[in-house]
Amino acid sequence: MTGFSVELRGVGVDFDRPALSGVDLTLAPGVVHGLLGRNGSGKTTLLSLLAAFRRPTHGKVLVDGEDPFENERVLEGTCFVRESGDVLGDENVKINLDFVESMRPAFDRAYAEEMLDQLEVPMRTKVESLSRGQRSAVGASLGLAARAPLTILDEVYLGMDAPSRYRFYQSLLVDYVEHPRTIVLSSHLIGELDRVLEHVTILHRGRVLLTDSAESLQARGSTLTGSAAAVDEVVAQLGIDVLARTVLGGTAQVTFVGMLGQDAHARVRSAGLELGPVPLQDLFVHLTDRSAAPADPAGSPEHHHAEEVDR
Repeated sequence: MTGFSVELRGVGVDFDRPALSGVDLTLAPGVVHGLLGRNGSGKTTLLSLLAAFRRPTHGKVLVDGEDPFENERVLEGTCFVRESGDVLGDENVKINLDFVESMRPAFDRAYAEEMLDQLEVPMRTKVESLSRGQRSAVGASLGLAARAPLTILDEVYLGMDAPSRYRFYQSLLVDYVEHPRTIVLSSHLIGELDRVLEHVTILHRGRVLLTDSAESLQARGSTLTGSAAAVDEVVAQLGIDVLARTVLGGTAQVTFVGMLGQDAHARVRSAGLELGPVPLQDLFVHLTDRSAAPADPAGSPEHHHAEEVDR
């Protein structure tokens, strides 16, 4: 497996208030990871630790088994790109490519130029004169073309329009298959990223709320839809812990995290209710809306709600 591994042990970062608290997290190498969270959840702070832009106040950060801070080997293999692009704004795009090519031994110049052409970025224009979307495209292109063992992209695609973002996602997937490495994508555009991500970590108020494979995480959420009376009766019978409830006329839908056992499935069918999946974005919204306080190991959704409901 190629790519750097990532491990955080009891990590905390304090500013005027704690930005991260007690973060324990392992990111496997050679996987596309999604780091999801609302604004202020601590995503950029966590990524800055991985890139050694800052040190933790508490705990330990390991990248490829080593402390990344002032670690030449690890830093050479880590590429961190933020929405700003982290480029030379007063130079044109071509000079930026020259600069990154001189600094990154695995940089693929032809691939970067191909991406920039697809995203309609002029090579002879100064970066500061580009539109926001074009500046985002420059940063994203350079980040992927660097082919670093740990590639961190922090909301780099926010400035792009929808067609450009989808071209970027497609390019990322194709290049990742051909050149596996560890990629960490931070975003709140979850509905667009769910087909890209293999593993998902949700940060909420500086703590890890959930971390699991994207497939397993999506399987945790379900909806029950049908007549409001039948839905409420089945929820009460099964003791389902409801995250959200919506009503339209006489029809209700509830969203919950958990897995129904065979007996519970039978009750749902006999009540004439429809059991359906929850999109990752909806699950994220419901979980982070619900969490009024940081989750603890005993009460967090991954420990409390994932039990099989078979009453």
